[in-house]
Amino acid sequence: GLNFIDLMVRQGNIDNPPKTPLVPGFECSGIVEALGDSVKGFEIGDRVMAFVNYNAWAEVVCTPVEFVYKIPDDMNFSEAAAFPMNFVTAYMMLFEVANLREGMSVLVHSAGGGVGQAVAQLCSTIPNVTVFGTASSFKHEAIKNSVTHLFDRNADYVQEVKRISADGVDIVLDCLCGENTGKGLSLLKPLGTYILYGSSNMVTGETKSFFSFAKSWWQVEKVNPIKLYEENKVIAGFSLLNLLFKQNRGGLIKGVMDKLLNLYNSKKIKPVVDSLWALEEVKEAMQRIHDRGNIGKLILDVEKAPTPLMANDSTETSEAGEEEEDHEGDNDNKERMPFIQ
Repeated sequence: GLNFIDLMVRQGNIDNPPKTPLVPGFECSGIVEALGDSVKGFEIGDRVMAFVNYNAWAEVVCTPVEFVYKIPDDMNFSEAAAFPMNFVTAYMMLFEVANLREGMSVLVHSAGGGVGQAVAQLCSTIPNVTVFGTASSFKHEAIKNSVTHLFDRNADYVQEVKRISADGVDIVLDCLCGENTGKGLSLLKPLGTYILYGSSNMVTGETKSFFSFAKSWWQVEKVNPIKLYEENKVIAGFSLLNLLFKQNRGGLIKGVMDKLLNLYNSKKIKPVVDSLWALEEVKEAMQRIHDRGNIGKLILDVEKAPTPLMANDSTETSEAGEEEEDHEGDNDNKERMPFIQ
């Protein structure tokens, strides 16, 4: 699986990244080739998906058994590689942190991405949940049926939400950070929950930008605990990778995966795969995520041969800043890969 966090790792926008050389990646699917001496419940030849603390973008991966799960019979390897990070993150935020219940409302940014689509699907399993989503305008046609109300990512979504729901929303899921933190808090109803689970606004160019980092940091509204108390609002953070690999909550995540696989087997949820890429095409695949061009999850397939470049294609790496991203989706070159429909 290719996730936005992988771009942040590459740029050094995370705390204490491993020293290079390293193999990136945090989730994968494949076939069991070997077992540790004390491993129970798995056999050589089993189809599995797994969390990995780096090194997932490899032909052979080793990870502790507590992070490994059997793939349902009717789930293919691409869907399995798209499943763990997105759906566990979405489930944990909605049900473990924010306690989503019938009749609530949710605002999710990047509604066309892997987590955004997982959030929309999980919300649909609870009666009468209203989902507000923001996404680039060129994605709207493809995802319009997955959310209740869809707004352009560059529009004034605060006013749009309040026009529809004057009191705001019960849950805000923010993967952007920066100025969106204050906007999200302002939209919360009393007893509402704001959850920060990413900071993609810090990634605006090909390399780490101190300006982008500083701008995003300064735009974050400084939270006053007294104000939270007076307004009855909850602010939270969520990091699945820290929960798994630093805080040793693999058992909790296994319980969540069991629930998610039951939902999958009941045909209530299904991972959305945007496209498949050969390992040699990781640069172009990362560019597609950088440009916010994907709908659902990008997958690196170790058995896939690189797709020949088309005559009008460019592999030049974008140095796009925020102004250039406003026009994302206009460039046909983003569509050079054969996408999964």
